[in-house]
Amino acid sequence: MNTIKFKIAGLCICLLTISGIAQKKKAAPPAAASYTIEGNIKGLEDGTAVKLIPGATHSSEPAVAESTIKDGKFTLTGKLKEPRFFYVAFGNNKGFIQVLVENSKIKLSAEGTVSEGEDKRINFKNEVVSGSKSHDYYKKETAFRKELEKDYQEYHKGTEKVSEAYGKARVAGNKKAMDSIGNTPEWKSFEAKEKAFFDKVASSSKNLISKHKDTWWGPFFMMIQYSYFTPDQKPEFEQFSEAAKKSYYGQLVDKEVNPKSLIGTSVSNFALNDKEGKPLSVKEIVARKKYILIDFWASWCAPCRKEIPNLKTAYSEYASKGFEILSISIDSDQKAWLKALGQENMQWPNLYDDDKVSKAFNVKAIPATYLVDSKGVIISDNLRGAALEEKLKELLKS
Repeated sequence: MNTIKFKIAGLCICLLTISGIAQKKKAAPPAAASYTIEGNIKGLEDGTAVKLIPGATHSSEPAVAESTIKDGKFTLTGKLKEPRFFYVAFGNNKGFIQVLVENSKIKLSAEGTVSEGEDKRINFKNEVVSGSKSHDYYKKETAFRKELEKDYQEYHKGTEKVSEAYGKARVAGNKKAMDSIGNTPEWKSFEAKEKAFFDKVASSSKNLISKHKDTWWGPFFMMIQYSYFTPDQKPEFEQFSEAAKKSYYGQLVDKEVNPKSLIGTSVSNFALNDKEGKPLSVKEIVARKKYILIDFWASWCAPCRKEIPNLKTAYSEYASKGFEILSISIDSDQKAWLKALGQENMQWPNLYDDDKVSKAFNVKAIPATYLVDSKGVIISDNLRGAALEEKLKELLKS
């Protein structure tokens, strides 16, 4: 009997040992130390450039990996400390596919078509990204955007004429016409729907960010949900755990919501091209001027363009007293900038950023304004609307 017991015990030990060995063999392999993106793109020519460009940084970034398409395929490789958001850019930045990259073997497939227009944009359909759990999670957590896109299109239906009329009045600086249109039932209904839409956007964004306050996902979602930050977003950043704040995206958000003030620093002389391609230096522009407002903007920035009528009012009132404005566009599309200049008809110097000047001013959000005195020292920043008017009245009251 004892012999049988010993045999059973021995058998159990043997089975446990075999089971342990089997479990070791089936254990998950260690995490990859690098990433590989294998692309399979139909419809694009051999030799088409492919670049992996960091996204969700609120600034233009150089590519971290490059390749070219051959027989519809390409490969990008590299290493990451933590998952990062990238754009896979095709051609001369003519088309993009978003990928949240982690150290793993990732496959990307899509069908591309090149538009017949002058810009030769590349459009994609049937995009599939596999092999990145982070990308899968990102898509799942941001699926609500499709509903918001439908809402946006819905509340704009039937408002084309009144929006066009209001836009023309705004561009012309015709405040009387703007007020008249703004008092119509059509415009008030549009504004009410617009407010409801943006309230929903704000609520959706805050919920998404709060849900992930303990990990790097929280500050990452802040970077992709907001085009720029204001002091209103500071509480959202402060809710994050220390680990989240110290993550890559946590540090980016920290720099933007807690920017280092430039007030009291001197503006170095720089030169940028005007709409004719002629280089103009700050020294030339500010000569014999008492105060100059350096205004960073872009054609696609709605708050920037809404501010232009206020700039026109300030310019017409104080230009003769020594006030000047220098608008610097950070548009990546120069044609869009030139088109906006024609629409807005700004009567002060307008220059095109080379990506260096805006970085020197640490511009992370627009509109961004800096008021500079005759000695080239920044004396105030972020002056807009009534605040700009009040400051100029104080400085140029004589």
